[in-house]
Amino acid sequence: MNQTKLIVTEAVPDMPLATPPETEYPNYFSTEHLRPDLRGRALRGTSVTVVGQACTYGIATIGTIILARLLTPQDFGLVTMALYLSLLLQNFGTNGFLEATIQRESIHHKQISTLHWINVASSGVLALLFLAAAPAIAWFYHEPMVKPVVRAIAVTILLGSLGNQHQALLRRNMQFSRIAVIDIVSTLLSITVAILLAWWKWGYWALVARWIVCPLVAAVAAWLLCGWRPSRPARATGVRPMLNFALNTYGNYVLLYFTKTMDKLLVGRFHGSQALGNYDRAYQLSNMLPSQLLSPLNSVAMSAFSRLSSDKTKYRHTYLNLLSILTLVSMPASALLTVIGHDLILFLLGSKWESAGRLFSVFGLSIGVMMMYYTSAWLHLSLGTPDRWLKFTIISFVLTASLFIMGLRFGPLGIAWAYSIALYLLTGPALWYAGRPIGLTIGALVRAVWKPFVTAVVAGGISWLALNGNLLAVGLIPSNLALRIAVGSTLCTGIYVGLTLALSGDSKPFSELIRILRDMRPTAASTR
Repeated sequence: MNQTKLIVTEAVPDMPLATPPETEYPNYFSTEHLRPDLRGRALRGTSVTVVGQACTYGIATIGTIILARLLTPQDFGLVTMALYLSLLLQNFGTNGFLEATIQRESIHHKQISTLHWINVASSGVLALLFLAAAPAIAWFYHEPMVKPVVRAIAVTILLGSLGNQHQALLRRNMQFSRIAVIDIVSTLLSITVAILLAWWKWGYWALVARWIVCPLVAAVAAWLLCGWRPSRPARATGVRPMLNFALNTYGNYVLLYFTKTMDKLLVGRFHGSQALGNYDRAYQLSNMLPSQLLSPLNSVAMSAFSRLSSDKTKYRHTYLNLLSILTLVSMPASALLTVIGHDLILFLLGSKWESAGRLFSVFGLSIGVMMMYYTSAWLHLSLGTPDRWLKFTIISFVLTASLFIMGLRFGPLGIAWAYSIALYLLTGPALWYAGRPIGLTIGALVRAVWKPFVTAVVAGGISWLALNGNLLAVGLIPSNLALRIAVGSTLCTGIYVGLTLALSGDSKPFSELIRILRDMRPTAASTR
């Protein structure tokens, strides 16, 4: 009997014990390991993400050019009609649930698992509703061909939710190299499929396939690159505050989405798919550069600023420095694309996109201020104030919608002008309001951005007059598109650099930019 007892007691310690999820996935739930080298990780993350976004941008740009030559503006317009609502629903988890996971100071496995399944279930319901809305969407646009397109694209709403929490955990822990891989692979495969189908004369279905393949590949890649696996949803996990944060954030996204896409809705409804195809290509191409620059900064800024939210002075100083550098880069880009925009579109896409070229130049006017405007989202989300962001977004929506309606009588070009004017009116108030919790003042914002803003406006104005008028006889340049692009680019860039150096009295703005770029190298950042 005693011997039996001995055998039992010795066997118990050798029995396998269940591993708690927090122990199994230690690097996904805790962020303490990030704090000792937060600056270095942020710089390295920015470097990796910028390179990744540059690759994604290059792939998307080349793909768009090829598709534009294989397909027609009507093909693009038809798919854009279906995408108007589907992209809004597809981003239900990407905008809200993702930020809730990144911003929260502490999280645990059951909480994130529950959030994941809520996101998937909600997206499934939204996909079914979108599917059922196909006849109504076709009726609205007076375009029966859009009905099967809507039904096919409905699946993307569900696909987009499957990897959201995996990407959120990767971003929370600043594993941006894996995020870059997800973006590059999903973009490359989706563009490749679309080009092949367009070459085989599938028409607009090639574009439909692109929008289906992209979220599918992204979800698969997220599961492969993130080791976390969701368990069953559970009650009493403390997920309610995260849901409130997510819903407030998504509410902002909904209003911003309608603000940004109402112009396309109006163009499609009142001017048809041909005009919408031109308008959408001009809009997408003009937004491609800022979106590719902002996307890596959004990922890094959200993670880094969330860790600085308790130190208002350091937070404010860091934000103003970043805003100044961003303006130094974005404002000359805006001026340059305004000057050469029309010629660039004709050179890349061909003469059938003449209307898109004129629209592109108008959109170019607002690229710089748009990049400044969207940094207000960093402030609201990292400071945990999506409710304040929602209040301002309502004002933004009303103002922009009013300008769109006023511009409608002047056609697509009038709506494009309304878009740019709205951003100029909203950017200053948006940044001031978002920064009030950390004591950000109008004076501090003006001091951070006025020099690159003024020099870019002057450089763009002089270059445009030189290229399109008789100023300095440059306007006598023949209609050789490549030559006009080269002259306009050289002139605008040269004037901007010269004026910036003269206004600053030294090369400090550019040396600061070079220092940051140097620090973004993994070897440099890791030594700090």
